[in-house]
Amino acid sequence: MHHTSLIAILVAGFGLAFIFGAIAQRLRMSPLVGYLIAGVVAGPFTPGFVGDPTLAPQLAEIGVILLMFGVGLHFSLRDLLEVKAIAVPGAVIQIALATLMGWGLARMFGWTDGAGIVFGMALSVASTVVVLRSLEERRLLDTNRGRIAVGWLIVEDLVMVMVLVLLPALAGMFKGADLDGVAIGTALIKTLFKVGAFVALMLLVGRRVVPWLLERVAGTGSRELFTLCVLAIALGVAFGSAELFGVSFALGAFFAGLLLNESEFSHQAANETLPLRDAFAVLFFVSVGMLFNPSILVERPLQVLATFAIIVVGNGTIVWGLARLLGKNQNSALLLGTSLAQIGEFSFILAGLGVQLKVLPQEGLDLILAGALLSITFNPLMTRALDRRRAAETAQVQATADALAAVPQDIDRHVLLIGYGRVGRELARVLSDHHVPLVVIDDEDYLIDRARADGMHAVRGNAVNEAVLREAAPERAHMALLAIPNALEAGQIITTLRRVNPTMSIVARGHSDAEVKHLLEHGADAAVMAERELAHSIAEMVMATPTYRGAKHLPPAAV
Repeated sequence: MHHTSLIAILVAGFGLAFIFGAIAQRLRMSPLVGYLIAGVVAGPFTPGFVGDPTLAPQLAEIGVILLMFGVGLHFSLRDLLEVKAIAVPGAVIQIALATLMGWGLARMFGWTDGAGIVFGMALSVASTVVVLRSLEERRLLDTNRGRIAVGWLIVEDLVMVMVLVLLPALAGMFKGADLDGVAIGTALIKTLFKVGAFVALMLLVGRRVVPWLLERVAGTGSRELFTLCVLAIALGVAFGSAELFGVSFALGAFFAGLLLNESEFSHQAANETLPLRDAFAVLFFVSVGMLFNPSILVERPLQVLATFAIIVVGNGTIVWGLARLLGKNQNSALLLGTSLAQIGEFSFILAGLGVQLKVLPQEGLDLILAGALLSITFNPLMTRALDRRRAAETAQVQATADALAAVPQDIDRHVLLIGYGRVGRELARVLSDHHVPLVVIDDEDYLIDRARADGMHAVRGNAVNEAVLREAAPERAHMALLAIPNALEAGQIITTLRRVNPTMSIVARGHSDAEVKHLLEHGADAAVMAERELAHSIAEMVMATPTYRGAKHLPPAAV
């Protein structure tokens, strides 16, 4: 007998997500919309292929684990402590106010107070996957605003962990039975003890063991073992935290990444897990779509609209207002408000438990799923509108800065340096020491600011755009150095440079023979492969030792 349900759900999930994601991208919509539609198509409420509705959420949970693990790799305890003053009170008050709004709506539907509280709490907690994907795509994860959002999510996770533990003890009261204060107090104390024990274990033991283990495995030189070690740590800590301490998978994975952050191999660990994080994060959105029954949009449109309004307008306004009251500026408050104006995985878990305990009616779960799908679909539109607003506000400031730092009209025979990251900045330092005139092009604001602070003429924008490239006067340039790591993007830039200035010399960088071949075919005069140059440098050092240089003497050291 062949058990193909796992293979079937992976093939259907990835295949449909790719098709509908590509269509959404083509229509200039967020690919997330395509992933959600793929889930609806694969779900039990539409004809055709039906995926396993119990298996898909488990696969999606792997995406949540890997995503939170990656976030932990970029954070430190210091980062979290810096934002606790806004994340802790902000998240707690927001959950309370959103729960109150959900309770009021449930009472209008004729539900009990207990159902209203569960319904409201399910509408109060944002999706970790959606927030982190949005912050990563917009390069905001490492900013102060991004750290506040992550801290807010962690507080929400902790609150939901306690709610999930307490709900069975409170179920009787919600259904009209007498309140069992002893059971509630016992459950609360147990939860707090378990969470405290988990945090203590991670800080006291894991902080030493996890980095040590990763360094020992890295010392073997096996990439496969290193990748397996990273995955074992991420999934193992997440699973262990849930099974032994009752902590969520997401929170356990975050702490695993937080501990690895202190290892010198944290950057490599993040790179090794990135493809899996992206792939399984897609399955999260597919699993949300599979749970959604489209018929509720026809049967209860006003109830769906009211639920959607609380999630997006209610949560967004509350978060924005709290952020402003807690001293954040308008841009930071708007970012938090738009990022947290949707719901996701914890909402489904809480609603499912409520239905199982017969506290929440099935209709409540259907409305929560509808609100989740609509809010996740709508969220990218809000963030895009916010980005346009911020771009309009800062356009004048950037235009002034660009005008002040514009490339002089009389510059000639200069070197174009495309990319001002670690490689580009070192190149600029060496060439500047030799008084070589430089013009830098980069699309990252902070790198352009750094280049100008270093005394460089700099152009802001992506060099693939010919208009940006022409601002650097390539027709008068002597040479172009492409320090960007993306060979496909570099090939397009080289083609444009060759058309604009056929006589200039062009040197690019690659990471493999195939990339070097690609760059040369597009017109580069030379392509440097870092690994090969490193090998040559080490070989020269070996040949310079007394054993191999023979009677030759090294030149005297410069004084």
